[in-house]
Amino acid sequence: MNIIKAQIDNLKDLVPLFNGYRMFYKQSSDKDGVHHFLLERLKNKDAVIFVAYINDKAVGFTQLYPLQSSVSMLAMYLLNDLYVDFNHRGKGIGQALIEKAKQLCVSENNKGLAIQTAYDNPAQHLYERLGFERETDLHFFWNSK
Repeated sequence: MNIIKAQIDNLKDLVPLFNGYRMFYKQSSDKDGVHHFLLERLKNKDAVIFVAYINDKAVGFTQLYPLQSSVSMLAMYLLNDLYVDFNHRGKGIGQALIEKAKQLCVSENNKGLAIQTAYDNPAQHLYERLGFERETDLHFFWNSK
């Protein structure tokens, strides 16, 4: 397995994975919209995307958004997206992508990683196994749409 930091050249590999990820979360297929969204993330450098390849085939990705902690005055990342193609699950790809994100945090001397996920996402067991702790803080969200 090879994990790389995505560049615009990787969009052709990323779009089907990201589209599958969105469909997993009950969104309609929208490859054009996905292409535009990911192109903007990569052009604006407002996200870090790692892509996992096996035999030159993209099989998973994670997308990280940079954040700042006011209290600790340290940078951190929000691991907002993690997806492994259904045919390649159970091979340690998700774990390898998370470890790559952790390495990025260490190399940048960041506070750490936060994960946002659905309350019923079965990957929560993976996160806990990899040392993530469930936060007990109240979380609120205002939705304008």
